[in-house]
Amino acid sequence: MSELTAARRIVVKVGSSLLVGPDGAPDGAWLSALAADLGRLRDRGQQVLVVSSGAVALGRKRLSLGKRALTLPEKQAAAAAGQSALMRAWELALEPFGLPVAQILLTRDDTEVRKRWLNARATTETLMTLGVIPIVNENDTVVTEEIRYGDNDRLAARVAQMIGADVLVLLSDIDGLYSADPRSNPDAVHIPRLTHLTADIEAMAGGANQGAGVGTGGMATKILAARIAQQAGCATIITLGSRPAPLAAVEAGELATLIEPALSAKAAYKAWIAGSLSPNGGLVIDLGAVNALTTGKSLLSAGVRSVTGRFEKGDAVWVRDEAGREIARGLVRYDDSDAARICGLQSTAIEQVLGFSEGPMIHADDLALLFEPLVKPA
Repeated sequence: MSELTAARRIVVKVGSSLLVGPDGAPDGAWLSALAADLGRLRDRGQQVLVVSSGAVALGRKRLSLGKRALTLPEKQAAAAAGQSALMRAWELALEPFGLPVAQILLTRDDTEVRKRWLNARATTETLMTLGVIPIVNENDTVVTEEIRYGDNDRLAARVAQMIGADVLVLLSDIDGLYSADPRSNPDAVHIPRLTHLTADIEAMAGGANQGAGVGTGGMATKILAARIAQQAGCATIITLGSRPAPLAAVEAGELATLIEPALSAKAAYKAWIAGSLSPNGGLVIDLGAVNALTTGKSLLSAGVRSVTGRFEKGDAVWVRDEAGREIARGLVRYDDSDAARICGLQSTAIEQVLGFSEGPMIHADDLALLFEPLVKPA
């Protein structure tokens, strides 16, 4: 599958039913095979993040809680006891392939509240740049039913959106979406590729993948996750996770369902900045800065003439020329008071004035032009 081989950044979601064996312990053989798969992706220059369930399932064994339904405090206790076991399992699996890991525990606010979203994104991207594979899970020790994602399929989609992933891989106990549940309907037809997610498609998913023994997901949650990813410019692949090296299997043409993105991840992110965020203030820039922005460059402090409004680091701001025309919108890297202090300064002088530097006023990656540039970026 070309989408997987061409992706720069990939999120892989692993469910409890794949990671935890019938005895309640990590399935070391399966994890080792997946680790080899992830190592192969890393070796060809791709960045990988794993969203992993399994903490509660592993904690059940540690706390001798059996298979019964858990109360919320018991579930939180199991998550606390099982999270270290989960990370140990990933460390043991990935270490032979030279893949360091880092734990990231998120709550819903970390991907829904913009400032926390920016902080989580910065940490995650730094780890991946350093060659680390982040292992992400919901922080089940503190969340309640009212404030949780509900399942790690949705968490994986939000994380894919946050880091601008090109492909989200949902490893399932079935090899993709069918017209009906293939385990109960022998006439069910496999669907290899989807461009649009319609109500009919969601209805097909409602009855599929209902037989998992542990975990909270199903095919319906995967389709909902794919919808989130699609609008973020990220393709989704749903495939059978239990086979060895499931990613290599997809590349080799084994059955899977691909849901195409609505647009590119970069275009989706720029559209979100341009149209979905309300600016809290703004920056007036000179003609030289206007010309730089139209060629795809970042907004440097040297080109900023004045600061308007109250905003904090990470807030959306408008960018106008000295005639008052709105040129762009972007996520600013300084609060309003610091921005005002470095207006007109060269980048090399910022740290001397503020005692620190966050780089450009607005990075090109976080800036959306509101008109077609006269000069195309190279």
